[in-house]
Amino acid sequence: METRHGAADVVIVGAGPCGLAAAIAVQRAGLTATVIERECVVSGIASYPTYMTFFSTAPKLAIGDVPFVIATEKPTRRDALAYYRAVVAHYDLDVRQYETVVEVQPMTPSGPSDGAQLEPRYRVRSLPRTGGERITEAHAVVIATGYFGAPNSIGVPGEDLPHVTHLYREGHVAFRQHAVVVGGGNSAVEAALDLHWSGARVTLVHFGPTFDRNIKPWVLPTIEARMASGEIAVRWNATVERIDPGFVSLRTQAGAERIPAGHVYLMLGYMPEVGLLRDLGVAIETETGIPRHDPATMETAVPGVFIAGVIASGYDANKTFIENGRFHGDLIARRLAAGGEAVANPSPS
Repeated sequence: METRHGAADVVIVGAGPCGLAAAIAVQRAGLTATVIERECVVSGIASYPTYMTFFSTAPKLAIGDVPFVIATEKPTRRDALAYYRAVVAHYDLDVRQYETVVEVQPMTPSGPSDGAQLEPRYRVRSLPRTGGERITEAHAVVIATGYFGAPNSIGVPGEDLPHVTHLYREGHVAFRQHAVVVGGGNSAVEAALDLHWSGARVTLVHFGPTFDRNIKPWVLPTIEARMASGEIAVRWNATVERIDPGFVSLRTQAGAERIPAGHVYLMLGYMPEVGLLRDLGVAIETETGIPRHDPATMETAVPGVFIAGVIASGYDANKTFIENGRFHGDLIARRLAAGGEAVANPSPS
């Protein structure tokens, strides 16, 4: 297997908005940055529903002081994809797409390599989709792997069938089809509404007695009205027991029930990907899933290992958004510019 070698002052794992913002901040500090992304640039946004409109206004999604100019009040998914492509081009960021980081190893410092100014401390091993492997030496590593990493599984037979998905794209494919949406959060509610407006026959299934507490207040009356009218069916206090081609079997308070389902959407959220951090010895808070770090610098107790973006929220993805995660890179760059030793016992954020 061919192995290619390279070097950068900082390797950033993940090319979401917060990872890109970190790369810009590092470059502005006079250091070199390489971003490695297993999918495409801002792949999390690319996986959003096709016709999604952001709740945030464009200025709050902007990074690198590049204006995010649109003709309407709030940007769409397509607006955001075009904007972040333009930012990458504007700063000529070194982004290696479709390349998966599989290992980060501490190394014995040997002096700066070509492409870097600081002494390397880590060897990052990655596998490009085209084959072979790449080794990139870096002084610091930033884990910015975002939210859409490992979907929460319900662990029932049939979860891997082709008509079952953890991502929602658009409702057209379910026109005049029976669609079951599992979940009680914003993503489940928005999927159920879009499916209904696209002509699907929708049933929402949730293990609780009502929606999650963080449902967007401007969406809640709409879904409640559709349910009250019977246009969207709902099964509260219900769990999925198995999924078969064309049907979903439920366990409800009234007993077992089998409902038709040509499409099944498991809108149950995702777990943060912390495997690289664990392998490096970074402690993860058991209850919150937050990697232990200093919120003033985003550095973990492992010197030169940082986090950025939603991974800093652990299991609660509603704590960190693009709006606040985009500033993590500035904290990291300031820390690298200042030098010195890592905080011995950083507190969780």
